[in-house]
Amino acid sequence: MIELWYKIAELALPFEWTRYMFMKNALLAIILVTPLFAMLGTIVVGNRMAFFSDVLGHSALTGIAIGVVLGLGDPIWSMVSFAVLLAIAVTMFKGATHAASDTVLGVFFAVAVALGVVLLSRGGSFNRFTMYLIGDILAVTPGQILILAAMFLVVVIYWVILGNDLLLISVNPMLARSRGIPVFLVEASFAVLLALVVTFSIRLVGILIINSLLILPAAASRNISCSVRAYTLWAIGVSLVAGIAGLITSYYWSTASGATIALFAALCYGVTALVSVSCRKR
Repeated sequence: MIELWYKIAELALPFEWTRYMFMKNALLAIILVTPLFAMLGTIVVGNRMAFFSDVLGHSALTGIAIGVVLGLGDPIWSMVSFAVLLAIAVTMFKGATHAASDTVLGVFFAVAVALGVVLLSRGGSFNRFTMYLIGDILAVTPGQILILAAMFLVVVIYWVILGNDLLLISVNPMLARSRGIPVFLVEASFAVLLALVVTFSIRLVGILIINSLLILPAAASRNISCSVRAYTLWAIGVSLVAGIAGLITSYYWSTASGATIALFAALCYGVTALVSVSCRKR
């Protein structure tokens, strides 16, 4: 698959930057990961889960710390395991206590971040892990691209099977229950899927940026969409455009790719907000 992509990129994109293997890898990663952010982001925005996805992103610090304590050479699996457990714990805690979502998330956010910083700063080793804060999509490997491709397939299948249930739950959980939809299981499965995508993508875009890439394309799409189908399609389109434009711009400007992509996504949001305001005034 990777070799075929290299040939297609060389033939279809005869530009200076496509001569470099790392740029071709990064572009393929963008094409795979941005639709994931867009699809998941529509549910995150619709369910007012922006803080939740931010908690998952920052929980990576504790996941990394656990990996270091356990002596793992690559902390990715400890990051994934901790994020999944955290997602399930938050969902269960909200259901059991009936506390306000922002309160529950605030508690878990504080504990996850503080514990991660304490463990990683022990012995003055925190600086070794600052790469996870910013990310580097230009360093993506073929192996990581295959993981992204597998996640892309999983998310699409999940979307086909449970997309309508998620939409109904976001609109009216009581109605969803009356129709026999297992609300807790659907919400928990989405939380776990979101945790997996966020955790595997942190190396590419960074802890500080990843929530922006989830929220901004979906928020931009919401400004101009008049149906659920349009909402999802516009979100994917905005995410792809921001991702590709940000990657190419970061190459020529020598800037951090994740942050540059986030700025393009913010620009798209600003444009769609202006369009929305203009349409309402007519």
